[in-house]
Amino acid sequence: MKIFFIFSVIFIQSSSLEAVIPEYLPVNQAVSRNDAIENYFTLGFTASEILSFLVNVHGIRLSLRQLRRILKNRGCTRRGQSTDMSIIVRAVEEELRGSGSIIGYRSMHQRLTADRQLIVTRNTVRQVLKILDPEGVQARSEHKLRRRNYSTKGPNYLWHIDGYDKLKPFGFCVHGAIDGYSRKILWLEVSSSNNDPGIITRYYLDCVRQIGGTSRVIRADRGTENGNIAVTQHFFRRLAGDDFRAEKSFMYGRSTANQRIEAWWGILRKQCSDWWIKYFKDLRDVGLFSDDDIVHRECLKFCFMDLLQMELHKVARLWNTHRIRPSANPESPAGRPDCLYFIPQSTHTRDYLTQVGVDEVDIAEAYCAQEPPLRGCSPYFNELAEMIMEDEGLGMPNTVEEAQDLYIALLGKFCLPAK
Repeated sequence: MKIFFIFSVIFIQSSSLEAVIPEYLPVNQAVSRNDAIENYFTLGFTASEILSFLVNVHGIRLSLRQLRRILKNRGCTRRGQSTDMSIIVRAVEEELRGSGSIIGYRSMHQRLTADRQLIVTRNTVRQVLKILDPEGVQARSEHKLRRRNYSTKGPNYLWHIDGYDKLKPFGFCVHGAIDGYSRKILWLEVSSSNNDPGIITRYYLDCVRQIGGTSRVIRADRGTENGNIAVTQHFFRRLAGDDFRAEKSFMYGRSTANQRIEAWWGILRKQCSDWWIKYFKDLRDVGLFSDDDIVHRECLKFCFMDLLQMELHKVARLWNTHRIRPSANPESPAGRPDCLYFIPQSTHTRDYLTQVGVDEVDIAEAYCAQEPPLRGCSPYFNELAEMIMEDEGLGMPNTVEEAQDLYIALLGKFCLPAK
């Protein structure tokens, strides 16, 4: 039986997932010394970086010889072996079917090594891309925009937050935060809205809870969505003993002046969102999606929201563990964002984190935050779609292809073709 369903009001449904990048570093995790070492190695950190994490974050002192012995005993080596070429080629082909088709060989190399744990050189990745994607290699060119020099004192001195609207026409609203000094992405979340003050504050509070505090100053544009965060930041910093106490700890400005996060949105577009924009436009062009059809939008969010969120978390994780090359601006240190953030001693600065107690976070959550809706959909749509899936023996998708198949199947049941 065909189902016709009209949605006029979208309600909020709680999600059990925290709106924050899942922890991938063994910084706050109860793991053994050797497990932590292997974790850092797998993420691509050098021996000196691993030793620095151990002594500054974990309070563990090891010599370089001891570290090398542990890595050898664990089979952790980057020399003398390489992943089979057929596996490398297959992995690149899989990446090229998604957002990997718009990134360069350096980013592709990081995806293969840090995300897929393959052992491969950059030069090999470059040669494979030349063979598998010659048009893409030819088309990609470097576009640099001159910006004023940026300066901030250290990690957690200044956070920049902002919404990203390029995917909003399809129902996907992204919001993110970046630490101004280290350029570490603190959260990168997608939901049905990035203008709801309660949802945006949920992202902020999940981050505060995860790292145990907030920055000295937060910078954002003058959107109404930032009101709750501003009040909460004032509350957390009300007793601070510096010049940015209470109301001075939240700075408003034009979006174009929010330099760090605005610049990073360009990176997100090159590494991820451009592919998704083109993909959703293709669905629209073949008549499978209509912008002004609320059922189409709900179906699209239901099928693709979780996949897009996983992709955003992957992009953030790979960015945080990649190495930023030296620049002409001496105030922007080179290095991996995670190293610059967690080991400020390495760049002769300190952590400016303002400690926030669990009780304070709980109070702020009760008054200022709300959970984003599950998959960005109303609870009624989620329930109905899950009933259809159960009746048809369908499962939640793990790939873009599976998501498209589910989307088409749901549209067929709702019987609402694009106009």
